[in-house]
Amino acid sequence: MEQAVQQERRIHVIPATKQAAAPGRASGRRQRVAAYCRVSTDSEEQLTSYTAQKAYYTQKIDENPDWEMAGIFADKGITGTSMKKRVEFKKMIAACKRGRIDLILTKSLSRFARNTVDSLEVVRMLRANGIGVIFEKENINTLTESSEFLLTLFSGFAQAESESISKNVIWGIQKSREAGNVPFQYQKLLGYRRGPDGQPEIVRSEAEVVKRIYRRYLDGCSLAQIKRELEADGVPTASGIQGWTYQVVRNILTNERYIGDALLQKTYTTDCISKTVKKNQGDRPMVYVERNHPAIVSKAMFYQVREEMARRASKRKVMQKTGKTEQGKYSAKYALSELLVCGECGTPYKRCRSAWRDPAG
Repeated sequence: MEQAVQQERRIHVIPATKQAAAPGRASGRRQRVAAYCRVSTDSEEQLTSYTAQKAYYTQKIDENPDWEMAGIFADKGITGTSMKKRVEFKKMIAACKRGRIDLILTKSLSRFARNTVDSLEVVRMLRANGIGVIFEKENINTLTESSEFLLTLFSGFAQAESESISKNVIWGIQKSREAGNVPFQYQKLLGYRRGPDGQPEIVRSEAEVVKRIYRRYLDGCSLAQIKRELEADGVPTASGIQGWTYQVVRNILTNERYIGDALLQKTYTTDCISKTVKKNQGDRPMVYVERNHPAIVSKAMFYQVREEMARRASKRKVMQKTGKTEQGKYSAKYALSELLVCGECGTPYKRCRSAWRDPAG
C-alpha cells in the first residue's frame, strides 16, 4: 500500500528591487511643479497678497533642486465657490491632464476651492493620474493615505465659511435696500448717466428715445413695429448697439425707473454654491423707493402703457376662424386694426379676402 507523501507548503517573499518614490515625485527626473494662487476681490490689499503669492511660489520652486517650474496659475478677483469663471484654474487642470504637471502647490484649501464637491472631485482626478496637491496651511499632501479624510474635513470648513460670509453679505445688501440705497446699472439703462454728485441724471437725447417708445406704443404700435422703427432710424440701445429686441423694448415700457421710482430685490441668488438667480415672486422681501431720481416719463403715461399691455394680453386667442364673438389676438398690422368694432357684440372687425366674381359673366 502506497503511503501518501504530504508535501510541506512553502512561502517565499520576493523583495522589491526598486526604491519607492516619494509621494508626488516622478522617478528618474525632476518634478514639474506648478503653483495656484487666487484672491476673491480686486481690493488693493488683496491685489498685494496676489502679487506676494506669485513671487513666493516662484522663488520656492526655483530654489528646490528637485523641482522645475511648470507655471504659476493665478485667478484675480474670482470667487472660490465655482470653477466656471476661474480661467487660470481650468488651464492648470488641462495642463495636468496633458501630463505637463507632477505636483501643485497652493496656500490653503480655501484658495483652491470653497466648494466641497468640486475640491474632492478635482483632487481625486489628479490623484488618479499620480498628481499631488500640497496645501501648505493645512499641511496636506493629497497623495498620502490620510489626505482623503483631512481633505473632506477642511473642505467642509471652507464651504461653511463661504456660506456664512454669503449670508452676511445678503443681510447687508437687504439692509442697504431697506435704507433706500438704489443701485444703478447705467450701461443697461437708457436715458440715465452718473452725475458729478454720483446721483443719476437724465441724458436728454436718450430720454427722447424712451418717450418715443412710450408714445408709439400708446399710438397702437406693436413691439415689433417699434423695434423696426428704431432700427430704421439707427437709434442705438443703452449698450450702444444698433440691434433692438422685443424684450429690450418691453423692458423699457415696464421699468419703473423711468418714472423716478425703483423696485429693489426683483431677483435673488438661491445660494453661494450654485449661484442660481431666480425671479422674486414673494420668496424674499422687496423694497419700493418712490421719487428716488428724476423721471423721464409721467406716471400717467406709464400706467396707461401698463393698462394697454393688460388689455392686449387679455384678448383671447383665435380658436375658430368662423367664430362670430371671438376677439382674437391684438394686431397693429393695418391702419384700421382695433378701430372698427361691432356695435352689437364688441368684436373687432377682421380683414377678409374673397375671390370676386363678375355677375355678368
